[in-house]
Amino acid sequence: MRIGVVGGGAWGTALAQTLASDGETILLWAYEEEVTASINTAHVNQSYLPTIPLSPSLHATSAMADMAACDALLIVCPAQHLRGIVGQLPNPQSPLILCAKGIEAETGKLMSQVAHEAAPAAPIAVLSGPTFAHEVATGLPAAVTLACEDGELGQALVAQIARPHFRPYLSDDVVGAEIGGAVKNVLAIACGVADGAGLGLNARAALISRGFAEMTRFGLKLGARAETLAGLSGLGDLVLTCSSTNSRNFSLGKGLGEGKPASALMENRRTIAEGAFTAPILRNVARTQGVDMPIVEGVCALLDGEVGVAAMIDALMSRPLRSE
Repeated sequence: MRIGVVGGGAWGTALAQTLASDGETILLWAYEEEVTASINTAHVNQSYLPTIPLSPSLHATSAMADMAACDALLIVCPAQHLRGIVGQLPNPQSPLILCAKGIEAETGKLMSQVAHEAAPAAPIAVLSGPTFAHEVATGLPAAVTLACEDGELGQALVAQIARPHFRPYLSDDVVGAEIGGAVKNVLAIACGVADGAGLGLNARAALISRGFAEMTRFGLKLGARAETLAGLSGLGDLVLTCSSTNSRNFSLGKGLGEGKPASALMENRRTIAEGAFTAPILRNVARTQGVDMPIVEGVCALLDGEVGVAAMIDALMSRPLRSE
């Protein structure tokens, strides 16, 4: 099985580099021709991973038709572009491994639902977990969840993407893996706010644990399993992205906590903080489902400019006392 990668950002390049680390020929599609040129001529993604030398067995293309040579595809694009990208794929029946973390803004649907609508004949899997792209590309150890309802296909995909430094764990809980990846981005913004406002490590720990409670309530309501949410794609990813400025979402929140407006922080960014787009969609779906998510509500109010940092914190700390 030949696996290709669709998406030439930092994470797509890191995954392609991982697959090519043993000398296997890997094809990566990137929208920007300067990215493909940089990879093919200098063996580096100058735009997104400029400090990481790439394997000579990693080749890039900007022609989507070239991806027809691959038996399965890792789809590594921003969540809001996934429908359009999947709709362009040359082989609509090839298995798709979705690596985007988010909820579609226009429909409120998870990425697997979007992909199924865009390519109804394609088997769907989800790859998610605590991974910073530059660490994975460097070859530092990482573990992820690969969720696939088709157990036989899942086993085949796990065998194809596993490497000595990259360990996938198989699950059949696609919904759980997706919810963890989407919700943690919003919670990472909240933790960044606490850091930027100088609220201390106690506040961050409280936000992580209470945020995990929100993630769990939401996930269980939508059919996820508790053990998935407590695993790599849920709690594991939450801890990572809530603890480092290497997280785009944490960095966005940190800027907000320092008093900078969301519009200024998000303009002219080459990379996307998915949590800023996911937050209002997540809030609306949670309200529709009757799920209480006060941290998510607070992040939305802050991003919309409805409240300042102090008012957001006051709203969370003054909620009625209750049992944990």
